[in-house]
Amino acid sequence: MMLHRYARTGVCLVLLLLVLSGCRKKEWDAYYGRPDNLAPPIYQTLQARGNFTHMLACIDKSGYKENLSNGGYWTLFAPNDAAFELFFKEHNISGDAGIDSVMAAKIVRYALVYNAYRKADLGNGQTAIGPDTSMAFKRKTAYYDWVQPENGKLIVASNLNGGFNPDDNNNKYIPYFLDNFLAFNGLSATDYNFFYPTSAYKGFNVANAAVINADIAAENGLIDEIDRVILPLPSLEDYLKDKPQYSEFRKLLSKVISYQSNADITIRNQALTGKSDSVFVKYYDAGGVLGLAFGLNNENFVLAGTDAQKDGWGLVIPTNAALIPYEQKILAHYKTFDAAPPEVLISLLNAHMWQTSIWPSKLAQTPNSEQELPTFALGDVVDKQVCSNGFFYGIKKVQDANVFRTIFGKPFLDPAYSLMTRALSTDIKFSILNPDGKYTMVMMSNKNLLAAGYDYDFDHSEWTYTAPGGTTGGGASAESRLYRILKTSVFVTQNGELDNLSGSGIVASWEDEYVKYKNNTLFAGGNEDEGSVVTIDSIVKTVNGNVIYVNGVLKFSEETMGHHLAILAADDPDNYSSFFEYLKNSNLWQSGTETVFGLTPGSPNTLFVPTNAAIITAVKSGLLPGDIVTGEPNFKPGDNDDKQTVVNFINYHILNKNTVVTDGKKSGAFVTMLKTIDGDLTFINIENQPGHIVLKDINGGSSNLINAHSNHLGDRSVIHSIDRVLNFNVH
Repeated sequence: MMLHRYARTGVCLVLLLLVLSGCRKKEWDAYYGRPDNLAPPIYQTLQARGNFTHMLACIDKSGYKENLSNGGYWTLFAPNDAAFELFFKEHNISGDAGIDSVMAAKIVRYALVYNAYRKADLGNGQTAIGPDTSMAFKRKTAYYDWVQPENGKLIVASNLNGGFNPDDNNNKYIPYFLDNFLAFNGLSATDYNFFYPTSAYKGFNVANAAVINADIAAENGLIDEIDRVILPLPSLEDYLKDKPQYSEFRKLLSKVISYQSNADITIRNQALTGKSDSVFVKYYDAGGVLGLAFGLNNENFVLAGTDAQKDGWGLVIPTNAALIPYEQKILAHYKTFDAAPPEVLISLLNAHMWQTSIWPSKLAQTPNSEQELPTFALGDVVDKQVCSNGFFYGIKKVQDANVFRTIFGKPFLDPAYSLMTRALSTDIKFSILNPDGKYTMVMMSNKNLLAAGYDYDFDHSEWTYTAPGGTTGGGASAESRLYRILKTSVFVTQNGELDNLSGSGIVASWEDEYVKYKNNTLFAGGNEDEGSVVTIDSIVKTVNGNVIYVNGVLKFSEETMGHHLAILAADDPDNYSSFFEYLKNSNLWQSGTETVFGLTPGSPNTLFVPTNAAIITAVKSGLLPGDIVTGEPNFKPGDNDDKQTVVNFINYHILNKNTVVTDGKKSGAFVTMLKTIDGDLTFINIENQPGHIVLKDINGGSSNLINAHSNHLGDRSVIHSIDRVLNFNVH
């Protein structure tokens, strides 16, 4: 009886514990349990809606049923049954049975976007400081290709430009188009329909599909119902490889592709497949000095911890029919890309690559990776495609790169001018690439540069110069000389100043060195010094000016202004001898170096020299020391005031750090070498018309430049003859 009583007591205790446990579970469920009003997971929500039977079949085949029936945080772009029926018809597929597990996985994984976004939030990019409103039009999906066979090896696409991150699977992105994104970026439905001409824009489209119902809530994300099935979009590389009309461009790209084995990916692939074959990362030569603008197989336009993309690459490819003749033109001298400098091929490729999305309405204003505007129009587009990592345009003409079509292209594409190309590339290349400028360039062949003493030492990476009869020197001095003759050979000619060289004239080169022309010959100061001219062989037009082929090199003068004045005093005494006598007897004259005190040799200066007759008139007026009756100058005055007068006279006739010639370019007030007793500057006002200069002094007097005896060139200096002494007296 006692045992029976204990048994009854035990049963009661068990029942009591069960009651208490049940109560606690109810309390737990009430507080922590799944709310009754919570929407079911994505998979069950699709089931409940009843018009996603085909999508559910794909989910089952893809192995994603469990993922979408449980946790997670997704946005699913789900094609409805009508979308699948259209898909079956377009692809000649016999219903769900015609879709294998591979295709099913492509459809499901590319429809799955990481994280759940309402329509209102899809357009937001992500930044370190918060959402970037209305800027995103692509999101990362669950789909990626990873290891693939190619040309007898296993490869994986690069996922960075110029690098590779083994922890990034190079996931594809899916594009979508929203009203707020289009409005924010100044776009319209026309931009969408350019790529999708058979799809109506409804304000919320995903690729070529329209969203029928947005923001369908599920426990593990959001569903957007769409009216078309979307297969993973090809990358730019994938789209290009399947088009025979672009095979020539693909052949050029193959020259810059490299493969590098990756131990990390090889080990991971072996674990998944059991195969020990090495896996290679496929690189486009991107990111280096001579690299491509981007890798065509890189899905990550921006990789910075964000699954949103507000931009993408742009690839513009000419058809074979357009590209092959263009190649023949730019390779007229080198014949092949292998024989040409690597920069030629890279320049051609990069001209067709944009580091931004090329929206059709903004095509004309969107520069390529070289910051050059398109040389083609929408009418030249014969093929277009939104790819997973950018926009593709097939065109029936070539994007004409500035390095080929401007004056720079003539030396760049000719091995006979490789030294000139090297010099231009390290100095003024990017200035003369401007297609809207107007330039003239005198070509400097390797042959002529070597004859003038200039060469490049590749072993020491420096320019060298060999003086006539002297030794060879390198370093900064040789480089400075080389760049100086280079800049003496390039001219800004906005008004066609050198279009006609049959007459005579003078024109400023790149840094105000001056060059003269006469009867189709050219000569700079150094050529004048040695009594030579550069004869013209031919002139070729480019998009931004002319290049002149010649038989020599334009040389700068290495003689001082004082040296040239001494020669002029002997050769043209009526115009220069009296002024020189005043100068050489003053304390300004440095006879040993033939320089003028206060002037830095090699710095720009202009000397206006009054004729002998003008000086006689000035003596008679008492402006200069001498006999006021006869006008005979006193070149060696003993009086200190007269000595200072001569110094003031000379200094006032020299422009300080400036050169002016009869080209009509420079007018206005110019500082002279003369300063007042208080240290103030003095000026000459110059009225400059082509072929005629009038000088006005500080006292209102004027003097005319005598053209026939002017424009004498020295070391960055110019000497002119004038018909009147400028009144230099400061009141």
